Amino acid sequence: MKKLLIGLIGAGIQRSLSPALQEEEAREQGLRLHYQLIDLDESRVGPEVLPELIRAVRIIGFAGLNVTFPCKQAVIPLLDLLSEEARAIGAVNTVVREGDRLVGHNTDGPGWAWGFRRALPHADLSRVVLLGAGGAGSACADAILRLGARELLVVDQDVARARELARRLNAHLPGDRARASDLTEAMEKASGLIHATPTGMLKLPGMPLDPALLRPSMWVSEVVYVPLETELLRTARRTGCATMDGGHMNVGQATRGFKLFTGLEPDAARMEAHFRRLVRQSA
Repeated sequence: MKKLLIGLIGAGIQRSLSPALQEEEAREQGLRLHYQLIDLDESRVGPEVLPELIRAVRIIGFAGLNVTFPCKQAVIPLLDLLSEEARAIGAVNTVVREGDRLVGHNTDGPGWAWGFRRALPHADLSRVVLLGAGGAGSACADAILRLGARELLVVDQDVARARELARRLNAHLPGDRARASDLTEAMEKASGLIHATPTGMLKLPGMPLDPALLRPSMWVSEVVYVPLETELLRTARRTGCATMDGGHMNVGQATRGFKLFTGLEPDAARMEAHFRRLVRQSA
């Protein structure tokens, strides 16, 4: 039986469902796969140790990695090659060993789009606000523009980062549809909100914006999935907004990651059912 060693590098990832998702799907497909958490918080270190970790990954013989906050952009210079999508998005969440090379991919964008089409198939894409221009936000931005958003307003505490993301999106996608914006101004006529900051995670609870900025006519997409029910989603539902939880993106990117790691086609419905079951058990 084929054996694979996969890992996840990130901060505050002890409650990640990725190990269970990937290992169970591997068992269903007749593979032995071990998924190792490499939690920066547990070791009290930051992204500055990434060069050491990537060197260890090469030596130990990992078949691949997932990469999450806060390493999706910092890992790029340490890799040998990027996929077209990872290069366009400017972030990596999946690393695959190809011979002696480590190749960076981004499954967040397609994964988010997969979930968005399932959760909000009739969403108004006329004026979309993206809150958070980091790795996850960049992937969602690329995806929503590919789905046909007419206008994308990028909001980030780091205004330069928001402007750079808008510039990069406009450079590789048609229409000059992205621009950096102030949150209050952006939300005034927004048809939808994509939240892509860490706020709402177990280690960073709370609301990422003033609840008064939400309106019943808007849809709200959350990327945080631990917990699955964030304060933003609860507030949005009370307001009357259609919502999409972070589980959709997580399952979508996980299925694509599984195929990259193993070369096998995953059963997306089975993986989603497993994910929802795990969430209920951990609640």
